[in-house]
Amino acid sequence: MIYGYIRVSTERQTVENQRFEINQFCQKNVMTVDRWIEETISGVKNIKDRKLGKLLRKMKRDDILICSELSRLGRNLLMIMSLLHKCMERDVRVWTIKDNYRLGNDINSKVLAFAFGLSAEIERNLISQRTKEALARKRAEGVTLGRPKGSKSKTRKLTGKEAEIKMMLEKKLSKSAIARALGVHRLTVIQFVKEL
Repeated sequence: MIYGYIRVSTERQTVENQRFEINQFCQKNVMTVDRWIEETISGVKNIKDRKLGKLLRKMKRDDILICSELSRLGRNLLMIMSLLHKCMERDVRVWTIKDNYRLGNDINSKVLAFAFGLSAEIERNLISQRTKEALARKRAEGVTLGRPKGSKSKTRKLTGKEAEIKMMLEKKLSKSAIARALGVHRLTVIQFVKEL
């Protein structure tokens, strides 16, 4: 089986770019994704608490997991290495598009996975460090950071759907059912209803 894995960290990010890259890759290689796994969750969440964890438990020998890049699998070296180690133990292949890796159970794959994971973690740490330094400098210069207190965006994800939501609420639909119908997270509906 060929699985396409897409992960974004927040609901504001879109999965379409990753899906497009995977589809383009499959067309070039005359392959078809048998099943898509999409999730909106932070990469630092434990693999067991993610759809990816459930998928890995049921993947079999010679299954292929395709994702846009290894950083979609996890946010730190240990998580990525642990995941790749599990895949290699079970002869599950992991293919990435942007980094162009074809990881299997051979020694070259293990070395590549380690090197990429290490460099990705170093890069994230450097970005985080530079961001913290820039914010500290701005604070020292007296710049007020962030959105002014009490101000919120005038538009929300569900703006314009007030009537539809009220109608569903009158029909006694649960907030989870409303969220599924509108293609958003349950908490988005709950927060929006509070502000109606």
